[in-house]
Amino acid sequence: MIVYPAIDIKGGRCVRLTQGREEAVREYGAHPVDIALRWESEGAEWLHVVDLDAAISGRDDNCPILEKLFEAVRIPIQFGGGLRTLERIERAIGWGASRVVIGTAALENETMLREAMVRNSDSIAVGIDVRDGHVATHGWTSISELTPTSAAKRFALLGVRTFVVTDIAQDGMLTGPNFALTEQIASVTKASVILSGGISSLDDLVQARTLESRGIDGVIVGKALYERRFTLREALAMMYRH
Repeated sequence: MIVYPAIDIKGGRCVRLTQGREEAVREYGAHPVDIALRWESEGAEWLHVVDLDAAISGRDDNCPILEKLFEAVRIPIQFGGGLRTLERIERAIGWGASRVVIGTAALENETMLREAMVRNSDSIAVGIDVRDGHVATHGWTSISELTPTSAAKRFALLGVRTFVVTDIAQDGMLTGPNFALTEQIASVTKASVILSGGISSLDDLVQARTLESRGIDGVIVGKALYERRFTLREALAMMYRH
């Protein structure tokens, strides 16, 4: 099971939001590139990078920083945030993204998703972000009528093989993730599922590890690392031990 350290970028800085709320933002002092190099040096196998400004407002202000980040590290990067056109998807892959996470556009533009799958099927994941039992879009600011399982089934029929599943209510709360939600997505799709939102302790990682046989093969860890609940090295050692 892969541990993905998260780097969320807003206004050119590395931040963490609580439950996706812009007013509940905490900035972490180091430059995003320095943080990426730190996680790489501590043994990360992948990074999970999100452009929050692009996700929320569609702005491209962070592009220079993102380009530097992709150039700086050698490990694979899973990238998301505002990828709502083929041009933006191709640009991210051109920067060096090994996997791109499409959220809003997957729901609102199935034709575009199909074309993206044709061009880069092995590099496409769909993000299923859930609030109050429904899929959220536009940087978690809008709620659709779709349930997470119905969305997952729909995308699986299009050939999507990787889902990043986030319970927004748990994200940034350090109270533990919604394992049940992630298991539901895995069970109805038979796809690879990456759990996101709420990892708070090494015990959470141990529990996530027990779900690997059910299709959950990755966890995204953000605030717990930045708040020093545990180190990345401890997390990786825990995964290998169990």
